[in-house]
Amino acid sequence: MTNSISRRSLLQLTAGGVAVAAATRLATPAIAQDAKVSWRIQSLWDGGTTPQKFEEMFVQKVAEKTGGAFELKLFSAGQIVPPAQSFDAVRGGAFEMMKTYDGYTAGKIPAHAFTATIPFGYKKTEDFLAWFYEKGGLEMARESYAPAGLFYIAPTVYDQEPIHSKAEIRKIADFEGKKGRFSGLAATVMGAFGVSVTPLPTAEVYSALDKGLIDIADRGDLQANLDAGLGEVAKYIILPGVHQPTTATSYVANQNAYDQLPDEFKAALEEAARETGKALQDNKTETDETALAAFKEQGVEVIELEEQDVKDYRVKAVDVWRSAAGEDALANKILDSQIAQMKELGLIA
Repeated sequence: MTNSISRRSLLQLTAGGVAVAAATRLATPAIAQDAKVSWRIQSLWDGGTTPQKFEEMFVQKVAEKTGGAFELKLFSAGQIVPPAQSFDAVRGGAFEMMKTYDGYTAGKIPAHAFTATIPFGYKKTEDFLAWFYEKGGLEMARESYAPAGLFYIAPTVYDQEPIHSKAEIRKIADFEGKKGRFSGLAATVMGAFGVSVTPLPTAEVYSALDKGLIDIADRGDLQANLDAGLGEVAKYIILPGVHQPTTATSYVANQNAYDQLPDEFKAALEEAARETGKALQDNKTETDETALAAFKEQGVEVIELEEQDVKDYRVKAVDVWRSAAGEDALANKILDSQIAQMKELGLIA
């Protein structure tokens, strides 16, 4: 397989191929510099949640940077279409923009496994951001979306999510034989390390842990998991979150709609994305600390894995990453650049 998406693959990514026709329509003239523009954007998050409040911040920043001339009408997850259908809907022009997670489309576009999160990979937000903005990652992410008629605007990157466990996990080898909930590339890597992986919707994690259907689970950040009551059903938190040490979610637009924007509107989208991402990470740093304290008050034990143990398994994870990239040219190009950076950072010998 190459990094190009075949016509068959594109049709599989759409509902009946309607979006293919829409994506190949002739471009229309660009919007005048002084014209007002209104777009619709659907996010990943439910209304009223902390992440959704940061999408509200993003929308506000875009408006401020354009003097109110560029309006983004924000919808929460599922308000326009089910989250899994956002890719097709934006391609087809049902709405202009989405906040998405590239891991959702990694099955069709292998490169997206590595623009989303790298299990046992980047430990720090700034390192993953540096890959996007200093190592050519942003251009490669855009290359991954271009065949589908979509434009990757910018990532939002944040640091680790924890693993909640009913079992005592003191080293990576202890994961072997456990039943766990993971998704995307994390499911592949943790599966290779002996976890029996069960894909579950986020909403089912609490009950699955409670009923003993799974022993360990990835769900969300510490504050979200505290709010969901995971301390009641899992008495251990395993850190660092090796399955998802850093994560990038993505602002992605319909290419035709994006091409019509004045340059200042395009710049506003990118600037607002970077500023919102920083604010999100700053907030997460604070809430991680308070959430961990609250979990400990509930009697949850926080177990810190040894750094050398994680590093040893990172070397093993490289083989799993490479297997996930398969023969896809772009996925391997991305992975090569990320491994090179990780060597520079000392993450890989």
